[in-house]
Amino acid sequence: MLGGLRQWLAGFLGDSVATFLLGAALIMTFLAFNVLFLVWLERKVAAHIHRRVGPMEAGPHGTLQTVADMLKLLGKQLLVPAAADRVGYLLAPLLVFLPTLCVASLIPLSGVEAFADVPYGLLVIVALSGLTVLAVFMAGWSSNNKYAVLGGMRSVAQVVAYEIPILLSALAVVLLSQTMNLRHIVEAQQHTVWYVLLQPVAAVIYFIGITAETNRAPFDIPEAESELVAGFHTEYSGMRFAMFYFAEYTNMLVLGALGATLFLGGWLGPWLPGPVWLLLKAYAGIFVMMWMRWTFPRLRFDQLMTLAWKLLIPAALVNLAVTALLVHGAG
Repeated sequence: MLGGLRQWLAGFLGDSVATFLLGAALIMTFLAFNVLFLVWLERKVAAHIHRRVGPMEAGPHGTLQTVADMLKLLGKQLLVPAAADRVGYLLAPLLVFLPTLCVASLIPLSGVEAFADVPYGLLVIVALSGLTVLAVFMAGWSSNNKYAVLGGMRSVAQVVAYEIPILLSALAVVLLSQTMNLRHIVEAQQHTVWYVLLQPVAAVIYFIGITAETNRAPFDIPEAESELVAGFHTEYSGMRFAMFYFAEYTNMLVLGALGATLFLGGWLGPWLPGPVWLLLKAYAGIFVMMWMRWTFPRLRFDQLMTLAWKLLIPAALVNLAVTALLVHGAG
C-alpha cells in the first residue's frame, strides 16, 4: 500500500520529493503516538512509585487521558505577550522540533537506515541534536520574561556542558568499531559483544548526558517550576506549549534509540523483528529516566555544572584515552 502511495505521489511531485513526504509523514505519525504513550507511561510510573494508581477514568487504565489532554490543548487560545519579539516567539515552537525529526530519520531500524544512510551518521546526529537549544533560547529571549530568559540561558549552559561528555563517550565506541556509520556500529557488535560490556563507563556517562540534555530530572534546571515558574516556555499556551513537550519526549526516544544503537546492539536480538528490539531497548532506557525523575531531587545549577565539568568530562577523557591505547595496542 505504501509503495502504491509513493508511486502515486511520484507521478505528481517526482520520486525524491514523494519519498521525502511519505517518510516524513510516517515518522511524524509514529512520533505522535509515541508522545501520547510516553506521557501516559510517565504518569503511571510516577503513580506506582508514589503508591498511587494514576489516571484511570478516561479509557481503560486512563489510556485515553493524554488524548483528552491533547484535545484540551488544541482548544486553548493561543496568546502572544504584548512586548514579545513576535517572529522569534512564533518560530521557536517549530524550530525546537525540526532537529529531532531529522535525527529520527537517521537511526538504523534493522540492517539499513530508516530513511537515510549517512556515512558519518553519528556526527550528523550530534550536530543536529545541539540545535534544539537554539530554539529553546529563542523561546526564552523572545518572550520578554525574565524567568523565561533565565531558563533559556540555563538550557544553553547545560547543553553545552553535557554535549561534550556525550560526544566523548560516543567516540569511544567509534574507536572500537572504527566507523561513524550507525549501521556498521551495530554490525560490529554482532561479531563481538555489545559495547556496554566493553565500555561500561562510556555507557553510564552517555546516559547521564542524555538525561541532562533532554531536561529530565534531576537535571530539569531550565524548567525548574519552583524557581522559574515554568522556565523558557512560561509565556506559551495551547499547542505552542505542547510543542516543547512533544520535542522533549521525542528527543528522549531518539537519544534512547541512539544509546541502544551504540551500546546495546541496536536491532540485534533473537526471535523478534529488529525494529521491535530497538524500540524495546530504547523504551527500557526511557523507563529508567522516568524512574530517576521520581526518585532523586533536583540538582542546584552549580551542582549540575560541577558534575559535567569536573567529573563527567574528565572521566570521559580518561576513558577515551585508555580505549585509544588499548585499540592501538591490539592493532
